[in-house]
Amino acid sequence: MQVERKKVGIVSLGCPKALVDSERIITSLRSEGYEITPTYDGADVVLVNTCGFLNSAREESLEAIGEALNENGRVIVTGCLGTEAQLIEEKYPDVLAITGPHQYEAVLEEIHKYVPPTKNPFLDLIPESGIRLTPRHYAYLKISEGCNNSCSFCIIPQLRGKLVSRSASMVLHEAEALAKAGVKELLVISQDTSAYGVDIKYEESRWKNRTVKAKFFDLCSELGQLGIWVRLHYVYPYPHVDEVIPLMAEGAVLPYLDIPFQHASPKILKSMRRPAAQSKQLEQLTQWRRLCPELCIRSTFIVGFPGETDEDFEELLDWLKAARLNRVGCFKYENVPGAVANSLPDPVAEEVKEERYHRLMQTQQQISAELLAEKIGKKVDVIVDEVDAEGAIARSVWDAPEIDGSVFINGDTNCQPGDILSVLVTRADAYDLWGEVNK
Repeated sequence: MQVERKKVGIVSLGCPKALVDSERIITSLRSEGYEITPTYDGADVVLVNTCGFLNSAREESLEAIGEALNENGRVIVTGCLGTEAQLIEEKYPDVLAITGPHQYEAVLEEIHKYVPPTKNPFLDLIPESGIRLTPRHYAYLKISEGCNNSCSFCIIPQLRGKLVSRSASMVLHEAEALAKAGVKELLVISQDTSAYGVDIKYEESRWKNRTVKAKFFDLCSELGQLGIWVRLHYVYPYPHVDEVIPLMAEGAVLPYLDIPFQHASPKILKSMRRPAAQSKQLEQLTQWRRLCPELCIRSTFIVGFPGETDEDFEELLDWLKAARLNRVGCFKYENVPGAVANSLPDPVAEEVKEERYHRLMQTQQQISAELLAEKIGKKVDVIVDEVDAEGAIARSVWDAPEIDGSVFINGDTNCQPGDILSVLVTRADAYDLWGEVNK
C-alpha cells in the first residue's frame, strides 16, 4: 500500500551556520518520513529559517515569512530572528509557531503538532551523511555553536549563546561519513573556529583506535588525514593558529584562512572590543607566509564604525596595503538591535560610509589584481563546481564557494562537478582566473 508522505517546505536564509541548522532539521524530518519540498505549493507546512544579525537580513527574513504566508498560509519560523518572537507575532500574527536558533527539538515538536509524521520503514531511510543543501561535492562541517567573544557590534552570543563545542569523535565521525558519501571538500565553520574545545577543556574522546583532543590543531590534523580538501573559516588569529600553518604547507589542510580582522585602527578595534595588536598581526602574516608561501588570507572589515575618523580609515587602508590580503569583504556599519555599539558617540554619516566603502574596495581590488596576475603561467589545483557547453566553472584552493572568485576553464567539458584538476592559468582579473587543464 502506497503511503502518502507529509510535505514540509523549507526556506533557509543567512550564513553557512544557519544552513547547517537547516540540514540537521531536514535530516531529522526525512528520518521521520517527511518529504522535503522546495516549493510552497503542496507543502503541508513551510519552515522559514531566519537570519537576524543585520537590519538588511532582518528585513529579508520578515519578507520571506510574509511571502510564505501569502503563498502557503501555514508557516513555522526558526533561526536567529526567532529570538524576537514579539516582533514576528506583531507583524504576522498568523504564524503557527516561533523557535530560536539551533533549537532542533523545538522545531520538530512544532512540526509534529501541526503535521504529524507518517511512518513507513521503506521511506524513512536516509544516508549516514544526512541530508544536505549544498552540492554533492562539498559540505559545511560545524564544530561548535555560540561564541564567547563580546564584540560591541555583534549580538551572536545573545542569539546563539556561549561557545558549545562538539566532541572531536562526533565531528570526525560526521566528517568521515561525508567523505564516504562523496564529499571532496569540507568547509569547517563555527563562530570562532580557533576557540574550539575551550569550553570543554579540550576533552579527549575515542576515535577509531586512539584518543583525540577537542583542540584546533588536533582536529585539523585528523581532518587532514581524510584525503579530501579541508578549508578553515572564521579563524581568530590566536597564537596557537601558528601550529596549523605547517599542515597547510604539507598539503594536509588547504592553504586558506578566513580571519575576520574587522579594522586596523587600535582606537576603533578597542571600541569594537576586538584584539588591537594589528602591527603584531602583520608580523604574524609574514611568519605564516614564510612557512607556507601559497597561503591565502581572506578577511572582512567594517567601515563607518561610530567614532571612525578620516585618520582611522587611512590607517585601515595603509594596513591593507601592507598586509596584501588575497580576499576581502567590506560592510558599512549599521546598528544592530541589542548591540552595545548602538550607544557609542560620533556616528558616521551614511554618505561618508558609502565613500569609505568604495575606497576600501578599490584599494583591495588593485591588491587582488596584482596577486592574481602572479598566478599567470602557473599550475593550480581546482575543484569543479559546474560544467556546461562552454566549459567548466571551478574554484582554486584559494576560493571558498559563494564568497570568493572562480577559475573558468573554457572549452573543456570532459569533467564533472567534484573533479579536482590541475589547471594552467592563462589570464586573471581582480577576482577570477582563467585557464586550461594541464595535461
